[in-house]
Amino acid sequence: MAKVKSAYFCQNCGHETPKWLGKCPSCSEWNTFVEELIEKQVPQVVAFSKSGTKSKPQQLSEIAEQAHVRIPLNDSELNRVLGGGLVPGSLILFGGEPGIGKSTLLLQLAVTTKNLRVLYVSGEESDQQIKMRSERIGSVNDDCYILTETNVQNIFKQAEVVQPQLLVIDSIQTLYSSQIESSPGSISQVRESTAQLLRYAKLSNVPVFLIGHITKEGSLAGPKVLEHMVDTVLQFEGDRNHVYRLLRSIKNRFGSTNELGIYEMLGTGLRQVENPSEILITNTDSSLSGISIAATLEGMRPMLIEVQALVSTAAYGTPQRSSTGFDSKRLNMLLAVMEKRCGFKLGAKDVFLNIAGGIKVDDPAIDLAVVAAVLSSNADISIDKNVALSAEVGLSGEVRPVNRIDQRIYEAEKLGFEKIIISKYNKGVDPKDFKIELIQCERITEVVKALFA
Repeated sequence: MAKVKSAYFCQNCGHETPKWLGKCPSCSEWNTFVEELIEKQVPQVVAFSKSGTKSKPQQLSEIAEQAHVRIPLNDSELNRVLGGGLVPGSLILFGGEPGIGKSTLLLQLAVTTKNLRVLYVSGEESDQQIKMRSERIGSVNDDCYILTETNVQNIFKQAEVVQPQLLVIDSIQTLYSSQIESSPGSISQVRESTAQLLRYAKLSNVPVFLIGHITKEGSLAGPKVLEHMVDTVLQFEGDRNHVYRLLRSIKNRFGSTNELGIYEMLGTGLRQVENPSEILITNTDSSLSGISIAATLEGMRPMLIEVQALVSTAAYGTPQRSSTGFDSKRLNMLLAVMEKRCGFKLGAKDVFLNIAGGIKVDDPAIDLAVVAAVLSSNADISIDKNVALSAEVGLSGEVRPVNRIDQRIYEAEKLGFEKIIISKYNKGVDPKDFKIELIQCERITEVVKALFA
């Protein structure tokens, strides 16, 4: 019988020590060590291993180039976030809050993607529950195989029989390996199960989706080394009280991390939102003060968002500065610029800022729309709803240019806006190339005259 012993693992980084420590020597976190039973065994040779072959070092020039064709999915939003489709042999970690729709999205992907053999492994639901969910989605795919299993070795045996082209694991915290004597969800089990799935993905060239839980702080549960092992980390965000969900890429070895996917949660599953501006701009006939429209970019996708501001007299002496979806420190900077360069007295007033739709924006091109919304609320004068803004604001009050301005202008033109205010210093912009009227400004004072004159 193999010798069983215990060791202490850091819950943050996975560092192993033979005794308990108050401070982790690897990540410097306090009180993160937990005791786990481990069993040293000779690793079993699983079906996907290429025994008998030995790797040897090669010169970089000797390695033959192979054109890896991405696997297109029946989900344009997920294709965009992944960088154009699934890369064969990639390992993708898919995280999100409980009830946000992780399992629904991947099951919907499995049952709607045709000509792709998918093995969906669930350790949290029974096969009958998964069947009920697929009927609610309204699609049944004969190429989708369901397996309710938590043992990693048994999963590999069934994968050898099915020969899937895509493997989905729901979730990594429920799996366990018989080679380690600890409970499922522990640091050592999560690390070992992920390592075996990573080896399976690389040797079989089958992409693998891992659904991961998150902690109460919002980070992915398990050791931090888990995010280093995988190729891509996707985060599914949203409020369960709202119907819209945002899919972001935190890490992507095969594409950009700036892309954004938007879904709408319906009773029949998740609907892809092809035009984000339809949910980010309020459709109202009345003109309200404190609202402006900004032309921004998320990765390669241009979209228009609504910036809402409320300026009121400070009732409790100390003015409040609050922002939702926008950096509060940058808001304070813009308020100081408006007071110093334009003469607007905002030091004794409360300022509240909100980005409609529940999204977070870090594009500096939204600065001018924030300034316009604050000034509109302060003067209680509405901004023409046919005007969009896209420019950065400097500390001296100048209107600075932003990148890829032509895509922003085309998006505003496509949505029916009549005017867009941009920086005078944007090079290569010819007003004759656009049907929309371009208002090019150099200072904030010129923007104020153009909006409120």
